[in-house]
Amino acid sequence: MMKMKLLALLMLFFISSSMVMGYRKGDEEYRGEKRGEGAGGGPGGRGEEEEGEQDMFILHKSEQVVKTEGGQVRVVRGWNRGQSAPAGRGHQHQAQGFINQNLMHIGFITMEPKTLFIPQYIDSSLIMFVRRGEAKIGWIYQDGLVEKNLKMGDVYRIPAGSTFYIVNTGKGQRLQIISSIDTSESLGRGVFQSFFIGGGTNPSSVLAGFDPKTLSTAFNVTTSQLEAIMTSQQGGPIIYLESGHAPGIMASIMQLKESEDGSQGWSWRKLLNSVWVNRGKKGGRRTKAGSPDSYNIYDRTPDFKNNYGWSVALDEHEYTPLSHSGIGVYLVNLTAGSMMAPHVNPTATEYGIVLSGAGTIQVVFPNGTLAMNTRVQEGDVFWVPRYFPFCQIASRSGPMEFFGFTTSARKNRPQFLAGASSILQTMSGPELAMSFGVSEKRLRSLINAQRESIILPSAPVSEPDELTKERRNENAEKDGMGSLIKNIGSEMIMGFD
Repeated sequence: MMKMKLLALLMLFFISSSMVMGYRKGDEEYRGEKRGEGAGGGPGGRGEEEEGEQDMFILHKSEQVVKTEGGQVRVVRGWNRGQSAPAGRGHQHQAQGFINQNLMHIGFITMEPKTLFIPQYIDSSLIMFVRRGEAKIGWIYQDGLVEKNLKMGDVYRIPAGSTFYIVNTGKGQRLQIISSIDTSESLGRGVFQSFFIGGGTNPSSVLAGFDPKTLSTAFNVTTSQLEAIMTSQQGGPIIYLESGHAPGIMASIMQLKESEDGSQGWSWRKLLNSVWVNRGKKGGRRTKAGSPDSYNIYDRTPDFKNNYGWSVALDEHEYTPLSHSGIGVYLVNLTAGSMMAPHVNPTATEYGIVLSGAGTIQVVFPNGTLAMNTRVQEGDVFWVPRYFPFCQIASRSGPMEFFGFTTSARKNRPQFLAGASSILQTMSGPELAMSFGVSEKRLRSLINAQRESIILPSAPVSEPDELTKERRNENAEKDGMGSLIKNIGSEMIMGFD
């Protein structure tokens, strides 16, 4: 009888081990793909196996796409949806959580005081967030020029293909903008493709690509007049303004002297007026009625707030322009040591940027193993695939604030796995208790212990591990063979992480 009992236990153990090993192989294949061409595998990334597994959802692969004396643009590449799914073993459904999302990059624009990001259009939509400073953004909306003054905390959208420029209007203050780069309409040439309207020898204007005779005919000027304008600018895409202020962008940005006789002279001002013409008003300068406004996320009342932090989520209902890109925006502030409770986003992948402070991000695989547990600090960019459980924990040394984008503009309803408003609370009953193999009373004692919801307080610096003690007592009651099987199982399962 004892032999039959032992044989049954061993068979059960080996069946369980086989199931676990199947998940392990699928996760190892995904880790291999991440190391090969994901965020940590490219040039400058952390391609080593140990580091790749520890921070596989941290985006390291960044490139500087613009660098001048007046500022720079740096882009952090998102995870490539074109990567192949893990092959076989029934894990294609796991891969869909990674692949079926629009590819999003994160851009960082830095501009020195009194500088201009020259007029251009790009092949990707931008959702801009002013991290620091003040800016004036001008862009073409329904054939008219719209100019918007933005301040810290403002969110603003520039559609793909719309010509725009940015001016740092802050007095003596550096401008910092964080932007999502939606590639759903892109040409697929790099992170994005700029088409500069203004320019000279560096960068070249797209106008310079036309045959000189064709262009001179189009503008009704001589080729020599045209050449004088098309070769003047050499400072790069971000340049210093010649004047000390920018009361009117077209007047103060590119103003060059007209011909001395004052007749049919040619200047960048005339060129831009020709390109950005608005027939409704002389000079082509007016703000169109009904043009999209900005939205200041810091002025918004938090969706949730308690003693341990607050959070704001911006969707298409609060800010209509988000619906055109299908992108949402969020901002979270955690006090020292507090935690955004473990939760799942069932509608979107999340991208986050740590604005200040430091903390830890934990992400869990579908099979219940730890995918990542890594420390983050100001400037780090992370992402969490749709459906994957995760949490953010602020460092005990101070608060942590992070801002980000989601791949859905719909209202986000995260499902929390712990806390007073968790799905375990909602589903509490005999079925849930049976699924854990415990009594309802014991389950209630677990899920009712936390009285806070969504943002949770920090744990004490040291606390007794009551659950560990309880398990030790249970193990002591088991016979020697039961303990042996448990120990063998623990050794076999180690290595998932």
